[in-house]
Amino acid sequence: MPKTSARLLALLSLLQARRDWPGALLAERLEVSPRTVRRDVDRLRELGYPVVAFKGPEGGYRLDAGASLPPLLFDDDQAVALTVALRTAAATGAGIGESAARALTTVRQVMPARLRHRVDALRITAVERTGVPPRPQADPRVLLALSSAVHAGEVLRFGYSPAYAPAAGDGGDAPPVRRVEPQRLVTWGGRWYLVAWDLDREDWRIFRADRIEPRTPTGPRFPPREVPGGDVAAFVAARFQGSEGPGAWPCRGEVILDAPAGEVAVHVRDGIVEEDGPGRCRVVLGAWSWAGLAADLGRFDVDIEVVGPAELRDAFARLARRYAAAASEAP
Repeated sequence: MPKTSARLLALLSLLQARRDWPGALLAERLEVSPRTVRRDVDRLRELGYPVVAFKGPEGGYRLDAGASLPPLLFDDDQAVALTVALRTAAATGAGIGESAARALTTVRQVMPARLRHRVDALRITAVERTGVPPRPQADPRVLLALSSAVHAGEVLRFGYSPAYAPAAGDGGDAPPVRRVEPQRLVTWGGRWYLVAWDLDREDWRIFRADRIEPRTPTGPRFPPREVPGGDVAAFVAARFQGSEGPGAWPCRGEVILDAPAGEVAVHVRDGIVEEDGPGRCRVVLGAWSWAGLAADLGRFDVDIEVVGPAELRDAFARLARRYAAAASEAP
């Protein structure tokens, strides 16, 4: 049987994982008797954790919302996960870097000394790519407003500023008001986006959260909709690839490269690489355009055999003419 302190930590972790826990199931998970569970629940209450009991065929316990923060108990994995999340929060695009740093300081103060030492030893630096303009940070209050509308299932009104439009205070017109049924708040590539059904355009849209100016109050409730394909992640990925279908680039081709598959695969992130004989490989890859796909494949600097389609072969021919003209120009 685990020691009392370790068992209390395990019990608290279970109570945080789901709303209601039948007492018998808690005893089974902790490998103790129901009587021991009752005693451990009493100890958690003495520490300030609001654990309430509920009756019924499977009477049990739930961790209720408390008015004050009792001493925090984390196992090693939870402490590491929390530290990583808070120290890399600045790279999420949510504009919470300073708040995350303060939160980590607060949480660290209520950790046991052993865990504090482990947290202090975990040094992480989020490095932005050089040569890339800094991403606009989404206002945490805007993210909270969007998330609340999604959770409540209420129509959302907001001003939406295109990237090229000047702000209203800089002499530009106020952004038009959009009316949407917000479905999900997602993060992609360090930015936050709202996936919503646009009521005026009667179509799905993806809005950048850092360009949204929520209007109050929110509108009436609406029944939830399912995004095309049923998978939000696949839907968002497809839209950013310029495709209406899930997981497909608008231009997709197949070639054979005179290079080993192992050397090519490490440079192909969103494609298929297969062996095709000694020192050769078959590559299936997608891109925004046929010219872009041909140029992407040309970077391997090896002989290329186009399997298809014809549009890819034509793109190689156009690039070949342009490159030949560029090479023949006098300095």
